[in-house]
Amino acid sequence: MKIAYARVSTADQSLDLQLDALERFGYDKIYMEKASGGKDDRPELAKALENLREGDTFIIYKLDRLARSTLKLIETLDLLNKNSVEFVSLSDNIDTSTASGKAMFGMMAVFAEFERSIIRERTVAGLKAARARGRMGGRPKTDNKKLDKAIKLYESGDFTVTQIQVMTDVSKGSLYRELHRRKQEISKQT
Repeated sequence: MKIAYARVSTADQSLDLQLDALERFGYDKIYMEKASGGKDDRPELAKALENLREGDTFIIYKLDRLARSTLKLIETLDLLNKNSVEFVSLSDNIDTSTASGKAMFGMMAVFAEFERSIIRERTVAGLKAARARGRMGGRPKTDNKKLDKAIKLYESGDFTVTQIQVMTDVSKGSLYRELHRRKQEISKQT
């Protein structure tokens, strides 16, 4: 089955150019939407991807209709590849059913990995620079005395978690994590 997807970013843009090209290529079913490419919540794209089966072909007019970032594009194309779905981008002359299309896909995967590495390097460098200035990042540690008090109040059964949170300034998450940690410790000892 050939499934096509067409998208424009705003309501005042027209799908006509994409639809004409997709019709010339041919498809069995098409999904269309007017939504920003930067949004991850694109219901018609999700439906199109869900309906693809092994051996199907997914067709778009141009790569930027599918994703805004190389990383997101590669994630989507990797999903198609894992599900044995061929991919065609009409304007970009990519067809993964051909040797040159597979090669192009491979090159795009290399660039996506490069992009991930650069992001990782920048993150590590940024954290290192922040630490050098005395900023450690992450959540601040909860005061153990406050946490012990919160546990005692909880175990008394006289207060709700919200009341304990107000009285001790210990978040619900911290209280529940500590309760879970202590429960795990007790189960290890028995």
